[in-house]
Amino acid sequence: MIEEAGAAHPSVLAAIHAAAFPPPDAWNAGVIAGHLGMPGVFALLHKSGGMIMARVAADEAEILTLAVIPQARRSGIARALLDRALAEATRRGAARIFLEVAANNSAARALYAACGFTQAGARPRYYADGSDALLLARPLAAS
Repeated sequence: MIEEAGAAHPSVLAAIHAAAFPPPDAWNAGVIAGHLGMPGVFALLHKSGGMIMARVAADEAEILTLAVIPQARRSGIARALLDRALAEATRRGAARIFLEVAANNSAARALYAACGFTQAGARPRYYADGSDALLLARPLAAS
């Protein structure tokens, strides 16, 4: 149910992102296509309505975005996408992975904690609504 997304998928990924995030935070197809064209970036698409994009540079990786449409939440899609992204980042040589999450996003924070992420920093008033971002990180298994 998870496939690698590429140049043919920006519109599909953008539709998922738009359903999952408020309009000011949603990425359009142009933004997604731009990211997909960058070195080290990969995306995964879950056919039930989820997507994840990540970037690997040298021995570090970053989750750029993770989105699941509202009606498919709490069904394991985010966890499945995250697990596959962690495996792919490891396969590509990353030893550590980072992401940022809104401090008030308790569901996402619980997922990341369950996957072994711990807080590595904070960005006060980072988001447009004034909420803080937490920088989370975790080591990746050696391949």
